[in-house]
Order: sequence, then structure tokens, then C-alpha cells
Amino acid sequence: MNKKLFVLLIALMSLSLLGIVFVQGYWISNAYQTKTDQFTINVKQVLLSVAKEIQLRENEAYYQVYSAYIDSIQVPDNAIFTELAYRIQNKATNETYIFTDGILEQDYKLSSGLMNTDTDSIQFTKLTNRKTKTKISKSIDGTTTTETRVESFSRMKDYERKQFEDFVGNVTALTPIYKRVDAAQIDELITKELRERGLNSKFEFAVYSNNLETKVRSKDFKYVEKSNYNVPLFVNEDKNGYELYVNFSEKEKLVLNSILGMAILSLVFTSVIILAYSSAISQIYKQRQISQIKTDFINNMTHEFKTPIATINLALDSLKNPKVKDNKEFLDRYLGMIRDENKRMHAQVENVLRISKLEKNELDLPKERFDLQEIVEDAISHVSLIVEDRGGYIKTHYGALKSTVLANESHLSNVIVNLLDNAIKYSEDEPKIDIYSENVKNSIILKIRDQGMGMTKQVQKKIFEKFYREHSGDIHNVKGHGLGLAYVKRILDDHDAEIYVESEKGKGSTFIIKLHLIS
Repeated sequence: MNKKLFVLLIALMSLSLLGIVFVQGYWISNAYQTKTDQFTINVKQVLLSVAKEIQLRENEAYYQVYSAYIDSIQVPDNAIFTELAYRIQNKATNETYIFTDGILEQDYKLSSGLMNTDTDSIQFTKLTNRKTKTKISKSIDGTTTTETRVESFSRMKDYERKQFEDFVGNVTALTPIYKRVDAAQIDELITKELRERGLNSKFEFAVYSNNLETKVRSKDFKYVEKSNYNVPLFVNEDKNGYELYVNFSEKEKLVLNSILGMAILSLVFTSVIILAYSSAISQIYKQRQISQIKTDFINNMTHEFKTPIATINLALDSLKNPKVKDNKEFLDRYLGMIRDENKRMHAQVENVLRISKLEKNELDLPKERFDLQEIVEDAISHVSLIVEDRGGYIKTHYGALKSTVLANESHLSNVIVNLLDNAIKYSEDEPKIDIYSENVKNSIILKIRDQGMGMTKQVQKKIFEKFYREHSGDIHNVKGHGLGLAYVKRILDDHDAEIYVESEKGKGSTFIIKLHLIS
């Protein structure tokens, strides 16, 4: 895939994911705000209903006393009858209808002792509504018949009640609030209203008069501006300015609980999407890296095989020459070249096969007791001629008093050879290699230090990955195919050993191996 297209796709997918996260966050925030507003509306309705019920109960109590007393009085102090009449005449039937709609207004002056007020007397007005229909009929013989029927006769309670409520407000204005309503009554009314609206929340309340707290309050009420709701009590009284304050300490918890289920599900699904996306990006990136590494591997393997194949072809062509056939010295030389190049290709293939077997856990590694320092000496003998040819050296500094380990001699020797081979290949001048050993508790530490090109911290993290090779311009500037250190890591893992590297660009590298000792 084109690099620019790959980056563009990643950017677009990341932007889309961020958009989803933003939308989810906005939805949760909006849902929380909506639930908060809904809670506020419900609480306001509850308080309005409670305030209305408190006033209604007070008025009802006074009205019961008033109604019973008024009904026992026979003669009012003053009475006015207001009547509206209109006439309809039907000439065909010679009948006349007269409709009347009248209001009887009766005034009573009652003793102030009835309502426990400080005034001398109390003025009450009793309103009664009366509707009648009168039918006047004239017969042929000239006689007139009158028939009057009452359509309705009822107490005008709405008008009367409104007038009564205004009066009660004036009467009770001087009465202390704790005599008009008590805390138990308010608690009962609020609890009932909350239950009817499905709000199961703890609350505290208090009645204030002109912004001063009264005795009518719950035990634990505290004024908290953000959690308080208030509604006026006895709205027809301006003098006292009573207000009912209610504090919902669990408001935030109640609102959060209402959206918690959906919010958690939303967050879980969003998290799954993020994890899946991250995993997919990681896999795509790794696959892209593997694709690049495999391309490099194929290029390097092609380069590695191209030279020996060309050498073998040249040697075979030379063997066809009659002069060479008769010259034993040339014949042995060319046959030796063919053998060496064949071994070289075989070694390359063997490395690949070994890694493949290790991947499938098919490589059986029987282990025995060996002296690690003897294995090191054997490995040095394999590369000593190459080092001498380039004018370098390999020096050993054995400080370990114990060096017996449980190992597979062949593969552990290959591990050391691979590390020495790397030290030689990545030394631009003559290779200078020092090998150290020391005992740390029940382990032996082996250090292979070179003075070569070194490597960056980023490269150090990846050198034990299969097919990985550091790029430095020309991928063929150092021969190899990125399998040597991967092989080293897998063999040491099988030996329950550790390997890590210390390096600095331009100052060489030190490979450190830690193996367990056996007694």
C-alpha cells in the first residue's frame, strides 16, 4: 500500500473515532443536563402542589367553621337582590316567556371571637344564585295563565370561596407560622408528592419568613444554594413573605443513576470500538512492517545466493576447459570453490529452516552439562581466521569461577558464533572484540563487546525480531538476512536464559547473556 494512502486512511479513521467519542460524550452530557432539568421541573411541581395543599387545608378548616355558623343565622344584617330579566313572545301560540337570573347578596356581621382575631367584628357576604322561567299563556276566551318554575337555586361557592380566602389571609396574617402548619404535615405532603412522581430522594426542608428561618423545619436542613428549591407559601399574604425551602442532597446521585445504565453501555461499546480500532491499526502496522522486512529479506537472500551461484557457474565453465582438466592444481581449486559456495548456500538455508522449526516448536534440543567457557573457545575458533585476516583480535577475560551450565552444545555454540559474526560484520575497521565472564549469585554473565558501528535505542528494541535489519542506505552494505539474532533469542529462551544489548551509535555494542549455573 502506498505510504501516503496508508497515512491518509489512518488519519481519517482516527478522526472518525474521535468524532464518535465526542458524540458519545456530548450525548451523555446532554442526557445529564436533560435529566437535571426534568428533576428541577418535577421538584417545582411537587413544591407548588404542597404549597397549594397547605393553603387549601387551612382555608378548608376555617370554612367549615364559617359554613356551620352562617347556616344557623336566619336574618342577615343586609340583603340585596340583583336581577336580570328578558322576555320572549311567541305570537303563533300566544305565549310569553320571562327568564330571570338573579343574585342574592346577604351580609352578616359576626363576632371576632369566632375566628380568634383582634378585630371587633368580621364582615361576611353570602352569595346565592337563582334562575327562574315564567310562562304566560292567553286562551281563546281571554283568560291568562301564569306558570313560574325555578330553574336553579344554588350557593355561588366559587365567588364565595375566593372572598373567603382573601378574608382568611387577612385574619391569619398575625398568626405565627408554627400554629398554621407543622413540620410533620409538610414532610407528609412532600413525601406523598415525590412518591407519586417516582422520585425516591431524601430531602430536608424549612419555612422562611422574609428570608429568615422559622421554627417549622426538618432536623438536618442546611441551606445549600445549588441543592435548594423554594416556593412561596400563602401567596395572598404579602406581609410575611413565607417561603418553603427544600434541599435535595442526593440530587446529583439521583440524576446520575437515571442515566448510569445507558452511559455505562455507551462507554463500554465505545471502549470496545477503541480497543478494536487500536488492535486493527497495530496489526496493520505490523503487517506493513513484515511486508517491508520480507521484501528486504528476499532482496538480501537473492543477493546472498546470487554470488555463490555465479561462482559455481564460473567454476563449472572453467572445469570444461581442457587445460584445467589436465591440471590437478586448478581442478582441486575449482572443486574447492564449488564445495565452499555450496556449503555457504546450505548454511543460509539451514538458518531459515532452524527458525521455522523453532516457530513450530519442532526443534528438539537435548541438554547436557557443559562448561560455558569451553563452548566460547570453540565458537572463537570458527571465526578466528576471519578476524586475523582483517587485522583484528578476540580477547577473553574470564572472571567467572563457576561456568557449568545445562545446554545444547551445538546450538549454544551457534549462538556465540552468530554474536561474534555480527561483531565482525558491523565493525567498519579491524574487528576488536573482548569477551568477559563473571558470576552473579547462581548465574553466569557472558559479555561480548565490540568497537563497531553501534546502534540507536530504537534499533536495540527490534534487533531480536525475525527478519529485522537496520537500514543504513544500501540494504546490502552488510550481508545477512535478519535471522541471526532472532535465532539467538529463540535458542536462549529455550535455555531459560536472558539476552540484552547495551549500545551507543558509533561507539560499539555489548551483548550480555545470563545463564543459570548448575552444581
